Amino acid sequence: MKLSQLHLLLTYQCTYECDHCFVWGSPRHTSTMTLGTIFNILEQADELGTIEWIFYEGGEPFLYYPVLIKAIQETVARHFHAGIVTNGYWATSLEDALLWLDPIARAIGGLSISCDSYHGSDESRERAQTAIAAARKLGISVGDISIAEPDSTDSPAGIGQIAPGDSAVMYRGRAADTLVERAAKTSWRQFTECPHEELREPDRVHVDPYGNLHLCQGITIGNMFQRPLTDICREYDPEAHPIVGPLLEGGPVQLVRRYATDHADQYADACHLCYETRRQLRKQFPAILTPDQMYGTTDD
Repeated sequence: MKLSQLHLLLTYQCTYECDHCFVWGSPRHTSTMTLGTIFNILEQADELGTIEWIFYEGGEPFLYYPVLIKAIQETVARHFHAGIVTNGYWATSLEDALLWLDPIARAIGGLSISCDSYHGSDESRERAQTAIAAARKLGISVGDISIAEPDSTDSPAGIGQIAPGDSAVMYRGRAADTLVERAAKTSWRQFTECPHEELREPDRVHVDPYGNLHLCQGITIGNMFQRPLTDICREYDPEAHPIVGPLLEGGPVQLVRRYATDHADQYADACHLCYETRRQLRKQFPAILTPDQMYGTTDD
């Protein structure tokens, strides 16, 4: 496995509680990376020798602004490219947004702003647009992330973890509880592959505040606070992984068949069937289908 990107979930805490959120971000969550944790991750990324990009995400990473600033500085000092994903809650005015972004304007290689109807009120969407305007004024490469409503007929399917532009909902995380009733559904037997993630040779993983490495939110391949990232990457065997193996063999359908889990006749998409199947398997694979935050079972 040759990783080129690490996406750090700086915190599960967020200013919003969006219905489509993969990681169940919430104002009630408290789990957050410390600066020491981040430096440990960057050191391991250095040792791996293949990482080019470090992205800071959440939750909402700007909630821990001083830590974020120092982390970005250390990231570029180690010659990685740095990116941030945010909802722009901090852009209360153009002048204020410029103040927030100026310390990192010359350091970050990309800024992504979540901006769609899920992010609260008209005011929150206006703040996202203000953040975009401020980034452009400072010369920061910026893009927006917009997820269409489930019953929209003119948006493309989602691609990857978060796609630029207007994308469809992927029914994992909170969306599997809050939005699935509005989605068109098809036979569970149709979902014979994972359409969004490169599971055999991933070039990126997400790292959460506990050190878990996620191929997809809630499917982990190891913990870099317990074993070195270099070892995890070298020893990764996708076919032998109890969740990844069946997904490669025949998608979520094969995951159901391998473990004889209960299932409905129809699902919104492949993510929906996979996520609901994994919920049933968590007690069987607690070290892999983790942490609780990814399955909406804790507010910590």
